[in-house]
Amino acid sequence: MDARRVAILGAGTIGESLLRGLLSGGWREPGEIVATVRDSERARELEERHGVRVTLSNEEAVAGAALVVIAVKPQDFDVLLGEVGGLITPEQTVLSVAAAIPTAQIEARLAPGVPVVRAMPNAPALVHEGIAGLCPGAHAEDQHLDLAEEVLTHLGAVARVPELYMDAVTAVSGSGPAYFALLAEAMIEAGILLGLGRETSTQLVVQTMLGTAKLLRDEQMHPVELRESVTSPGGTTIRAIRELEQAGVRAAFLNAIQAAMERSRELAAGEQ
Repeated sequence: MDARRVAILGAGTIGESLLRGLLSGGWREPGEIVATVRDSERARELEERHGVRVTLSNEEAVAGAALVVIAVKPQDFDVLLGEVGGLITPEQTVLSVAAAIPTAQIEARLAPGVPVVRAMPNAPALVHEGIAGLCPGAHAEDQHLDLAEEVLTHLGAVARVPELYMDAVTAVSGSGPAYFALLAEAMIEAGILLGLGRETSTQLVVQTMLGTAKLLRDEQMHPVELRESVTSPGGTTIRAIRELEQAGVRAAFLNAIQAAMERSRELAAGEQ
C-alpha cells in the first residue's frame, strides 16, 4: 500500500478538476496519481495534459492506492463497484463524489470495514471555488474525514454534516449555482429591457454577483447588513425590494429548495 497513491475512478468533469487541483496545489506529484476513463483517446489526452497515468482498468487503478476517489456518474455506480468492490480493503479510504448515493449503499458492495466518505461538490469546483458537503459512513473515522477534506479543499471549501443532511446540502449548494444562474439571466434580461446592450448588462450583473459574494464571504457581512447598507430610505433599492417581496420571491426560494431536497431523497431511495 502506497500511502500517497490516489486513484481517481472516472476522470470526467469533476474528476479532472480534482486531478488538476491536486497537482497545481503540489499536494501530489503526477507519479502518485492514477486516473481511469472509458475511452483510450480520452486517456491519451489526460496523460498528455497532466502527466499522470491514465488507464481503462479500474481494477488496476485501485491496487495499492491509499485513497480511492469514485467520481463516476450515479448510473455507472453499480457497474464500477461490481468491478472493484471486492478488491478494496479496509486499509484504503473510499471517497465518493457521486450524487445521491448513500454511504450504506456503497458499503454494501465493499468488504466489511472499508471506510467510506461521501461528498457533494458543486459546479464552481471546476474553477476551484466550489463547496462540498462531507459526511462519514459507518466505518470512517476522523483520519479518513481529514484525508477527504484535505483532498476536497483543492476544489474549494468543505462543510462537514451528518449524512441525514446531505440531501439538504444537495438542494442548497449542489443545485444552488442554477438558482444564481437563473437570477443572473433575469437581471441581464432586465438590463436589456432598460436599454443596455447584452454584453454591458451581462458584465454589470456578473461582476455585481461576484463582488457581493466576496463581501459576504471575505468581509463576513451578514446578508441583512449588506442589503440594508444598499437600501436608502425612499430610494431605488427599497422600491425594487418591495416588488420582489410582493411577488413572493422569498417564499418561492424556500419552496423551491425544499422541493429540491425532497427530490434528492427520492433519488437516494432509487426512485426515478
